Amino acid sequence: MPGQIVILNGAPRSGKSSIARAIQESFDGAWMNLGVDSYAQIIPSRLRPGIGLRPGGERPDLEVFVPHLYAALYESVAVHSRLGLNVVTDVGHHDAYSKPLDCLADCARRLAGLPALFVGVRCPIEIIMERRAASEAGRGYVTGSSDDPTPLPVRMWQEAVHRPGIYDLEVDTSVLSTEQCAQAIRQRLRDGAQPGAIERLAQAAS
Repeated sequence: MPGQIVILNGAPRSGKSSIARAIQESFDGAWMNLGVDSYAQIIPSRLRPGIGLRPGGERPDLEVFVPHLYAALYESVAVHSRLGLNVVTDVGHHDAYSKPLDCLADCARRLAGLPALFVGVRCPIEIIMERRAASEAGRGYVTGSSDDPTPLPVRMWQEAVHRPGIYDLEVDTSVLSTEQCAQAIRQRLRDGAQPGAIERLAQAAS
């Protein structure tokens, strides 16, 4: 039997990584954590941030690599699943590059026939800014200031990451704790309802 796949999609600092760790630590079975953070460790520095390239089309020189990197990640997710390993992956899909890349549809197509739950991780931008201020200062991430409390890159993430917004489940980390989000995902996996978001997204790649 193939392993279960859970894809967590949301903006940076929305809480995806924490949910992924909770799933890996508390769910039954072997759960591999493959996502934007772990994937960044194997990407050459000249290609970073790789699949974490933010919206805005600022680096068209790097965009040529993004579809290949996403394809490789999702092929790896698919291989792990086919070998019976469960996989949780946290990503920030968007298509606000200098030109559309259609990575999400292509990635969905690569998971055809596998049990994949696509989860939207939402969080109000005010909370995201608080989290950035608390944990990202000095790490090269954009934070707010008195002159610009909500910088454009943060707003663009918030606007672009949930398009087209087709999910099997959505969680809001400003309302639910990390453990409650993980529990909601566990319950969704247990309720027996057939996930359909990945199949719908894959149709765009046909």
